[in-house]
Amino acid sequence: MTRPARHIWRLLKWGRIAARHGALRGIESDPNTPAPVKRLVRIARLGTRQPATPDYAGAFRAIGPAAIKLGQSLATRPDLVGDEAAQNLLSLQDNLPPVPFESLRPVIESTFVQPLDQLFREIDPNPVGAASIAQVHRAITSDGRQVAVKMLRPGIREQFARDIATYEWAAAHVEAMGGEAARLRPALTIANFKRWTNTELDLRREAAAASELADAMKGFAGYRIPAVDWDRTNGRVLTIEWIDGIKMSDRAALVAAGHDLNLLAERLVIAFLSQAITEGYFHADMHQGNLFVEPDGTIAAIDFGIMGRIDRRARQWLAEILYGLTTGNYRRVAEIHFEAQYVPSHHSVGEFATALRAVGEPMRGKPVSELSVGQMLDGLFAITRDFDMQTQPHLLLLQKTMVMVEGIATQLNPQINMWDVSAPFVRSWIRDELGPEAAIANRLREDFDTLQRIPGLIRRLEEKYPPKGGAPEPAPLPEIELVWDRKERPSGPGWLGQAALLLAGAGIMAGLFGFGVIG
Repeated sequence: MTRPARHIWRLLKWGRIAARHGALRGIESDPNTPAPVKRLVRIARLGTRQPATPDYAGAFRAIGPAAIKLGQSLATRPDLVGDEAAQNLLSLQDNLPPVPFESLRPVIESTFVQPLDQLFREIDPNPVGAASIAQVHRAITSDGRQVAVKMLRPGIREQFARDIATYEWAAAHVEAMGGEAARLRPALTIANFKRWTNTELDLRREAAAASELADAMKGFAGYRIPAVDWDRTNGRVLTIEWIDGIKMSDRAALVAAGHDLNLLAERLVIAFLSQAITEGYFHADMHQGNLFVEPDGTIAAIDFGIMGRIDRRARQWLAEILYGLTTGNYRRVAEIHFEAQYVPSHHSVGEFATALRAVGEPMRGKPVSELSVGQMLDGLFAITRDFDMQTQPHLLLLQKTMVMVEGIATQLNPQINMWDVSAPFVRSWIRDELGPEAAIANRLREDFDTLQRIPGLIRRLEEKYPPKGGAPEPAPLPEIELVWDRKERPSGPGWLGQAALLLAGAGIMAGLFGFGVIG
């Protein structure tokens, strides 16, 4: 277990880096920042030369790979970090200088316990992409197939483990301060961040995610997932079918190739909705670099390290919320928030519906070029504070992905109306899943499942409460605290502990830990 002093040292180091990039400036003036943190931030920036304009992206890059991943997630959270910081973080690209292939070769060969020459006829030593966690090389297998080989950077798992342990430690302390920080649930946010990064750091899980999504989208025409080469995949290496296509970011090349950009934009939106609402399992890193258009117009997705999952009840709520906003039924949208317990019951449904109307009405009937789903979601986040709505991490990941999809669709077709494209799909899904026939089918299935569980329930009851008889029951024993179970009473935090809380809430952590203050 890492000692508190080690966490404090890391936080101090990261905070000084953030201060040199001007990334702590907004904390001092934000009313939600606790007074002790404000005072300690002033200490952290003493003696630093700060740029006139804060460079949040530069601060995250300088801190390291885990911070880069964190910064990218905060780029879609202006409610936490502020509009200025969110806009700056959009420029944060996950690319680093590549590791020389010859230093990777022995590590990879040790994972397969055989020379690479037996697995691959050829591997291009120059990577086609190098990110904070892994880099990708083009290769030809021993049986002549073209593939992409993704390889973890040496030591990256250990580095992420160290940094995330400090995130967890700091988040727990900041959440204990209560108030706005507790409402935004930093500890749960870090737990989800850890889960996502652990998936990215185990390439077998990424391969499994690609395989699961491929099965889910098998019936969706015009969108596909490349096949995994399981014989050449393990925890540190992922081998997947090579995609020959044009990146969705290259609009000019798509036009030159004769692709229908309007059709591509609509197909991408419906593919995302199909994943999120129909399947409850979606590709949560759908930026332009991870989407290609093949010669026949098929959209091919890559990079499945970050995936989102939503259970059936939450998908029903999501569909009804989207449909209610598109049709102006704000009362129903408000009721769903209360049914889902997103908003505490002591608030008024009617008042919440009115607040939703203020967000939704400016959106209806206008193209993305004027107003967007992303802006609407930002508006929703803005009103949650007034209604004590706690942060829902699974919805944040969905929101992040929706903003990505909207950005790509807008680049392809600036006049696209996300409501018009989404509404028919959502309406059809609601009819199929929430209509009378679906309600009857669901009730029959639930009742049958209940009947099946009754025998097992009876057996467990008999095991817990066996028939009396035979030897008498022993007398209840007193509860006695064991010496080695006795714990010391926690003492109040000293100056050093407060210093840790400083940088937990400062700079690079501010958006994550819930003050909404670095912009």
